[in-house]
Amino acid sequence: MDLSSLASGDAEQWGIFLISRLPRLLAILCTGVGMSVAGLIMQQLCMNKFVSPTTGATISSAQFGILLALVFMPNSTLWGRALFAFAAAILGTWVFVWFIQKIQFKDVVMVPLVGIMFGNVIGGITNYLAYKYEMTQALSSWLVGHFSLVLRGRYEIVYLVVPLVALAFVFANHFNIVGMGKDFSKNLGVPYNLVLFMGLTIAAMITASVVVVVGAISYIGLIVPNIVAIFKGDKIRGTLMDTALFGAIFVLVCDMIGRVVIQPYELPIELIIGILGSLLFVGLLLYRLKNGRKAVVIRGMAGVAGGAASSGCAGSIPRMDEGDGK
Repeated sequence: MDLSSLASGDAEQWGIFLISRLPRLLAILCTGVGMSVAGLIMQQLCMNKFVSPTTGATISSAQFGILLALVFMPNSTLWGRALFAFAAAILGTWVFVWFIQKIQFKDVVMVPLVGIMFGNVIGGITNYLAYKYEMTQALSSWLVGHFSLVLRGRYEIVYLVVPLVALAFVFANHFNIVGMGKDFSKNLGVPYNLVLFMGLTIAAMITASVVVVVGAISYIGLIVPNIVAIFKGDKIRGTLMDTALFGAIFVLVCDMIGRVVIQPYELPIELIIGILGSLLFVGLLLYRLKNGRKAVVIRGMAGVAGGAASSGCAGSIPRMDEGDGK
């Protein structure tokens, strides 16, 4: 696509721009914003910094829902498949949180490991049913995230991210309170279970809307909120906008890398984010194991990480003063 042709009003170039290029850009931005905010909500509600749509079985559950739609409603529209994905993602996320609530020993690494195992179980069932009903080829579009098939008319579901993120911002303070524990929430008059499952529903619907349009994209909801929280603290209302912006930029940069590496061909964005995300995940894991709940304090910006007040969260990052001797 030539920018000079666009400026001169070339009808063909404007058609390409409106049908392919603009929808792709909007899908990239919505994906980055949505997955980052979904990870932020899940980490706060689950009281663990390593919980995300990837490690919380939400993406696997959404893929399972899409497979059910393909099996039982093969002629369904994209919106019909989205309804199955919404229901499966919400149910899978609820089951995961219910399961970790029953665990007595909630280590910072144990909870995401349980989620990864639960997600692998769901993924195994999905693959088995796909092979049994010969749906492997049809399901492959949703197993690997990519933006190459994003066109006008088949990506608008991802716009659901916008009102869901706005709803998350409205209830941000409630999510903070619930993240401090059940007893603390009851003392402040906040309905713990209602806010918990409402937040998980928002995160699951965001994830499902992205998976239906783009496919599975891992690690965004895991690494982006962690990186922002290290410098900005844990208060959702104070970090939600930063997390959304950084997530959008991160996905956009990864998409540009995928399109440049082997021009004129294109690498799936899941591959690029998987490589970068796995390296960052290992780095964050080592950082948490070594430093625990310490925050990074930049000289001259010691107050930036201040609002980390979620002392009841297993993965929270309270403010550290330079002279505390730790």
